[in-house]
Amino acid sequence: MQLDDLAGLRFTYDEVGSTQYDETPEGFHRLEYRTRIGTGDEVFRRAADALLTWRMHRAAGLPVTATDTPPQVGTNSLGRLGPGMLIRRFRTVTQLGLPVPCRVVRVIDEPDRIGFAYGTLEGHPEAGEELFLVTRNGDDVYVTIRAYSRPATWYTRLAGPATRKAQYYAAGRYAAALRRLSNP
Repeated sequence: MQLDDLAGLRFTYDEVGSTQYDETPEGFHRLEYRTRIGTGDEVFRRAADALLTWRMHRAAGLPVTATDTPPQVGTNSLGRLGPGMLIRRFRTVTQLGLPVPCRVVRVIDEPDRIGFAYGTLEGHPEAGEELFLVTRNGDDVYVTIRAYSRPATWYTRLAGPATRKAQYYAAGRYAAALRRLSNP
């Protein structure tokens, strides 16, 4: 699967836009991960930049390519899970691993809140949506990762709770990467 292949793919779930609400859609598991990543305007600016240029994803070990930087509603992204997470320094890394195709469904651009949400496309091992949000509360800067998901393949159904643990682990990696990128 290549980035150009994503244009014709459909979402794998009906609840598009669900990450903007506090209610968990029926049949989905919810992940909510929020942590403080630093303080001050400069940290907020760097964190927003790292998120909107996809550097957070790459620094967390998820090689990703996208049709737009910064993301806009309709931007397609293609990440790779697997060996690419370990060998991301090589150009061929985007060809390795399990494809995770997504499309941006929401962009947040407010003075104290910046981020985006993307939803899974056909071929993704999960069905659902994930939000990445950098916020400022006073001088403190936070990252929030919220996801609603359910298995979309036989192997993610078979893995059961292990997929939720892996998703929580990935959220921690995203947050740690954003903390590193915004606090040089």
